[in-house]
Amino acid sequence: MVVNKPLLREIQELKKQKNAVILAHFYQTPDIQDLADFVGDSLALSQQAAATKADMIVFAGVKFMAETAKILSPEKKVILPDIMAGCSLADSCKKEDFEKFIMDNPGRTVVTYVNTTADIKALSDISCTSSNARQIIESLPPEEKIIFGPDRNLGNYIKSLTGRDILVWNGSCHVHEAFSLEAILKLKKEHHGSKLIAHPECELPVRIAADYIGSTSGLLSFVSRDEGKIYIVATEPGIIHQMKKAQPGKEFIPAPPVDSTCGCNECNFMKMITVEKIYKSLKFEEPEITVDPEIIKRAAVPIKRMLEISAKLGL
Repeated sequence: MVVNKPLLREIQELKKQKNAVILAHFYQTPDIQDLADFVGDSLALSQQAAATKADMIVFAGVKFMAETAKILSPEKKVILPDIMAGCSLADSCKKEDFEKFIMDNPGRTVVTYVNTTADIKALSDISCTSSNARQIIESLPPEEKIIFGPDRNLGNYIKSLTGRDILVWNGSCHVHEAFSLEAILKLKKEHHGSKLIAHPECELPVRIAADYIGSTSGLLSFVSRDEGKIYIVATEPGIIHQMKKAQPGKEFIPAPPVDSTCGCNECNFMKMITVEKIYKSLKFEEPEITVDPEIIKRAAVPIKRMLEISAKLGL
């Protein structure tokens, strides 16, 4: 990947002029991860958005993440370099449908994954991430009945771990549902001693075959402390950049999708963000993310409750 050094210098100058900070998700391309002031998963980015002293947040991620930053910092200008950078999982949970689901199942605490729109967060009691979903659920009284949405794979995984009474919304991520178990097992045979590490959004057969299951930050932590040498990574392959930086002596292989014409399984929404778009968004201060003030007020409650529980548990 060719680095446009003059453009990077322009970005750094604009950041200083506008007191801006660039946040990037692990699934962004390596050049964007290296450019960002902070790189992380959903929980870490939520925490950073809440803590930043910048006047402007440029979010190299997808729309629901930028909305979360706006909810936690309503006084700041939040920019998403490409307004079309959405999320298949968030899109699988529409406000009207989820509202009806809650009304049809009264008396349940609504816990939703942060991979949701501001409207869905506004309907929720507590937010969670793949890093802290289990701890959030286990922080509730054992007899409490729960609705979990929108990811069915993460929800069913947490349900199996906790044994709680959880009603799971039927949503999914196009990246994590596209892995080919057959191709993964073939890779494991070809690479003796390799380990399969998987995100909990993956389907059950992949999770059963996995040597370790964890969030993006959890996967990164695992490969840093584990004694293995070769890992097949069943999540969006952007995280491999950080894995190689942390453990340059180890080998990381993207888990292949069912579509054998492609060697890895990228999120087309995450990859819509480019360095050039970050430059333009800083220069022109658009596209700006706006959220209705009433939605901000309601959506902030479950996010802040998640952050409070996470802080209390030392997550």
